[in-house]
Amino acid sequence: MWHDLVVVQIPIVEKVLRTIAVYVLILVLFRLAGKRGLAGLNTFDMVVVFLLSNVVQNAIIGNDNSLLGGAIGAVTLIAVNAGVTRWLARDPRAARILEGAPTTVVRDGALVPGALRELALRPSELEHAIRVQNGDDVSDVARARLEPDGQLLVTLREAERSATKGDVDELRERLATIERLLATLAEERRPPR
Repeated sequence: MWHDLVVVQIPIVEKVLRTIAVYVLILVLFRLAGKRGLAGLNTFDMVVVFLLSNVVQNAIIGNDNSLLGGAIGAVTLIAVNAGVTRWLARDPRAARILEGAPTTVVRDGALVPGALRELALRPSELEHAIRVQNGDDVSDVARARLEPDGQLLVTLREAERSATKGDVDELRERLATIERLLATLAEERRPPR
């Protein structure tokens, strides 16, 4: 029993190479699938992720069911992912190639023709993202774009943006000035005693 737990049943180099190859394959598949696949996991996306992990399991572990073999695969996955993440953080060109570029979906309150179809986004998903970011409608949006990481960033038109703490402070200051002016005017109009 202990022998099966700790003895790796395929060469360690093969285990590492299998893991790296599957990682690269999945990375390429997600890149080809586009940003929409990463924008938000719906039920169908969850099914794909669960099935995908099962489909590639044997490609990674081969004929090895040992605990040590699984640990080697896990460490390889984490190490490769950490290396790729650090590489992308340092090299903008690699990030652009592997992750892609943002795609504008709304400009000046109107949908960009073909953008939703290209990204396989439904209008209801876009409308939901706009509501989450304090907009009521596409017409409230100055610009919306889908980032390479699948996040939808919405910039509302100036008139539709919520007031900031600075805006409120400025209004308080103006009101205080008006109150002082009114008090001064009231004092000047008061008849002498």
